[in-house]
Amino acid sequence: MYTLDPSLVPSEPREGGLSLRAWDAASDEDAQTWLRGCLDPDFQRWNTPLKPWTDLAGARESLRARARDAADGRSASFRITDDESGAALGHVGVNEISLPMKTARVGYWVLPEARGRGVATRALLLATRWACAELGLHRLELGHAVGHEASCRVAERSGYRAEGTLREAMFEAGRHDAFRDVHLHARLATDEEPAPPGTR
Repeated sequence: MYTLDPSLVPSEPREGGLSLRAWDAASDEDAQTWLRGCLDPDFQRWNTPLKPWTDLAGARESLRARARDAADGRSASFRITDDESGAALGHVGVNEISLPMKTARVGYWVLPEARGRGVATRALLLATRWACAELGLHRLELGHAVGHEASCRVAERSGYRAEGTLREAMFEAGRHDAFRDVHLHARLATDEEPAPPGTR
């Protein structure tokens, strides 16, 4: 079983002014950043966590749960960090890892002040390369609610090809009793990697 020490990311992914590091539930800064990201109205419009929370205690428990998943080899969650300032910019995760099937699902969010700068695309490219090289994964899937055009653009710019629509595969915003359709993208380890934003 693959395991990831939540406090140490081997060969920390870094490129293009960004680095990815594991979230730390014991860090006040990390917990506050996680809380702010997950309470952002744009995040809540497109995501409905299974277990909602609205305070630092909930944020810490959420990060501890992610650390447990990492230790069990089920996922890897990264804080997106600006190399120059050290500021947190958002999150990218490699989730539902199946080493036998060589598959996983990816997800990401970016803080409001970091949007429009190619951060999500660059972070997703980094995380994808890491997952294929370090974990030996072959297929990574990315799903977003139909209508989430910004996420669709990130997927396409990161080489995740559109594969179709999954009917009612995601909760509606703020509800666990209603569903919405999901646009499915995927990338294979054998697909050509696109150039990062600003390098074309």
